[in-house]
Amino acid sequence: MAMLTTLLTDRENYLRALEFRGPEWIPIAFELLPSVWMRHGRALVDLARRYPRALPSANPEDYYSKDLAQFTEVGRTFRDDWGCIWACAQPGILGQVVCHPFKDWKALDTFQPPDPSAQYDWRALRENTKSQRRNGLLTRAHYLFTQGGFFDRLQFLRGLENLLVDFLEEPPQVARLVEMVLDYNLKHIRLWNQIGVDQFYFHGDIGTQQGLLMSPATFRKFLKPAYHEMFSACRRAGAHVWYSSDGCILPVIDDLIECGVTLHDPQVRANTIDGIVRTYKGRLCALVDIDEQMLPFCTPEEIHGQIREVVEKMANPEGGLMIYAIPSADVPLLNIEALCTAWEKYAK
Repeated sequence: MAMLTTLLTDRENYLRALEFRGPEWIPIAFELLPSVWMRHGRALVDLARRYPRALPSANPEDYYSKDLAQFTEVGRTFRDDWGCIWACAQPGILGQVVCHPFKDWKALDTFQPPDPSAQYDWRALRENTKSQRRNGLLTRAHYLFTQGGFFDRLQFLRGLENLLVDFLEEPPQVARLVEMVLDYNLKHIRLWNQIGVDQFYFHGDIGTQQGLLMSPATFRKFLKPAYHEMFSACRRAGAHVWYSSDGCILPVIDDLIECGVTLHDPQVRANTIDGIVRTYKGRLCALVDIDEQMLPFCTPEEIHGQIREVVEKMANPEGGLMIYAIPSADVPLLNIEALCTAWEKYAK
């Protein structure tokens, strides 16, 4: 097995890929949920130790925040800082909101959103960021999935179906809701900008397997202005913006670029490799999410084939490409290893 030898640090190479400045190799990012560690246990730890460049840690907590553990316990409900009630149906997999504070609008008039300055130990976050910077690591402002994003929080508070109907019917309360969540996020961004980081992470699934959850016009009316304000604040501070959204969102990639997004993670199954090449190549760094639906059922050879195709069609010497792997608990360990070996083979 050929090992990937490098001269650059991981941080410098990552930034070069992100900024189209000639990376030495194509970066890879793994997301391994607790359910994956629960299934494979020690064997997954051993795999991580055999492939330290692809899986840079053998510690499950480095892949999944301790803060999210409470959202992955079956039989337990959890109330977040916004009053949303969460429940989990499968062990080790993030649950969902089952009680929305604004299912009707009665609570909006008296609702007080959380104060981000009081939610976290910002002094500890500052020191941790300084330590990462001293050690040459990429520094990132993490929004907890349960707190961050924008579209996520809107639908957590209102309920997805209600929110999408609101976008069509436009009751006056929806503008107030949007303004409330935007104000919270801007405060959060300002606090992180005082610390200084390489990158912000925002999450918001606005796509389905076939297209957007809403029309592009609706996206541009209700979401794009807020995205532009948030992401521009990050970019003015010199930080990159990773916007993570599942599903097919090709129709609004130009809008996201205008808003300041510098990294997005398009899914192969929903967007196709050719669609990603056509829409992203040379324009927006793509963290290409390898086909998650095929991973439980395919062969290692098919995984090698897909990663080879992504690299052959998408890679540029200037950069703009990363690989994203999110195997679920039903993916055989052999296929997780194939993701590592394929990346090592084609990353240069």
